[in-house]
Amino acid sequence: MTNDLQSPLLEYLRHKLAIPTDALKMAVKFTEASMGSLPMVLWQYGLIDINQLDQVLDWIDNREINEVELSY
Repeated sequence: MTNDLQSPLLEYLRHKLAIPTDALKMAVKFTEASMGSLPMVLWQYGLIDINQLDQVLDWIDNREINEVELSY
């Protein structure tokens, strides 16, 4: 995940899904260590459920689509 996306994603997770900052810090460390995806790490460790995972992935997809549209 690019740094351009990570900061807004963390804000989304904190404010929309109410994931505690400490939990996000732990998940980011696991993500960096495993070269994994932050949303998948959050789900694997039970910090979000499958519905929240779907919401996060939709948010990422929509954000990436909007960035592509803006670049034209």
